[in-house]
Amino acid sequence: MQPIKAPDLASPRFKANPYPFYARLRTKAPLYRTRALGQTTWLITRYDDVFAALRDERFTKGGSMTAEERTKMPWVPGLLKPLTRNMLDLDAPDHTRLRALVHKAFTPNLIERLRARVQTLCDELLTAAERQGRLELIRDFALPLPLTIIAELLGVPPEDRQKFHSWTKRFVAVSSRSDLFLALPPLWMCVRYLRRLFERRRADPQDDLVTALVQAEEAGDHLSPDELLAMVVLLLIAGYETTVNLIGSGTLALLEHPEQMERLRRNPGLVQLAIEELLRFTSPLDIATERYAREDVTLYGMTIPRQELVLLVLGSANRDDRQFPHPDTLDLAREPNRHLAFGQGAHYCLGAPLARLEAQIAITALLQRFPGLRLAVPAETLCWRKSLPLRGLEQLPLAF
Repeated sequence: MQPIKAPDLASPRFKANPYPFYARLRTKAPLYRTRALGQTTWLITRYDDVFAALRDERFTKGGSMTAEERTKMPWVPGLLKPLTRNMLDLDAPDHTRLRALVHKAFTPNLIERLRARVQTLCDELLTAAERQGRLELIRDFALPLPLTIIAELLGVPPEDRQKFHSWTKRFVAVSSRSDLFLALPPLWMCVRYLRRLFERRRADPQDDLVTALVQAEEAGDHLSPDELLAMVVLLLIAGYETTVNLIGSGTLALLEHPEQMERLRRNPGLVQLAIEELLRFTSPLDIATERYAREDVTLYGMTIPRQELVLLVLGSANRDDRQFPHPDTLDLAREPNRHLAFGQGAHYCLGAPLARLEAQIAITALLQRFPGLRLAVPAETLCWRKSLPLRGLEQLPLAF
């Protein structure tokens, strides 16, 4: 068999259509050794294997490493070390403790209370686009919607919200050491801003999530200063980045499948199933966050050595024909649909209820407001974002 040459997994060109490569891996090399993030990396691509690995305690976030093993890990600048104390990078019991501090703010019942606010914001954004006679979906709709909602929950003032997108955009695009250096200045500005915000909330508490987390940090037994900083950065980034991709890529998928778009427009009650299918079909989080082998793990006759990096490819698992009949077909009424877009196990996406609510309302509002919605540029000219974990569009110019 000819060796399979690895593309640049983070490149915009690859992100435009990664699925043929993933299909080849599932068939020929379901455990695939390559390099990513400057180190030896193992890709797991089949649905059953990804599902199992997401729950497998042999794959750790790094918490089981000895001090000597940590010295062998890729270098992390001092500025970023506090940010490694976030839930995504920790195992139990620290992960369990940190998740417990915020999970109550993201329960389905509490998120449902945001429905009216999300609907109002969607209507305002679409009305503004209608007045302008144009809609660049990412900038004018898909980004400001979830960014505004998560910023309001946290208590970030309106005049400061756009700053976070410009600061964190470079961070999620990091796939090499040079990318990391380019990301340091905006991250430094982000960290400085947040530390000042924490001081303001200590002096003047508000009814927001940042105040609640600051008070937990002050209690001393729940949250350290580094964990406070990492938690807020994570909630900001995770609170809008994947939802932007879901609304953007989901809209593009509908435009490329007009019969499905019309099906949803005529039957808005289909929207819950439709969003689940768009999650599966577009996989806004293409690759799950890093894991490391806690011990030597053998799969398909190959051994992943202890402490080597493992990447679970959600975008591949969600297109596996062993789990999904006709996986490359968009079927908005697909049932069952046990996609892995939000992960599985202990690190299952905390914000899944919020992402679902925002996408359901946003897609419905968009289709109802603009029945003549169409691409304003050829699909082949669209540019995808550079990112290893995420898959999303830079821009999506639309006409109506």
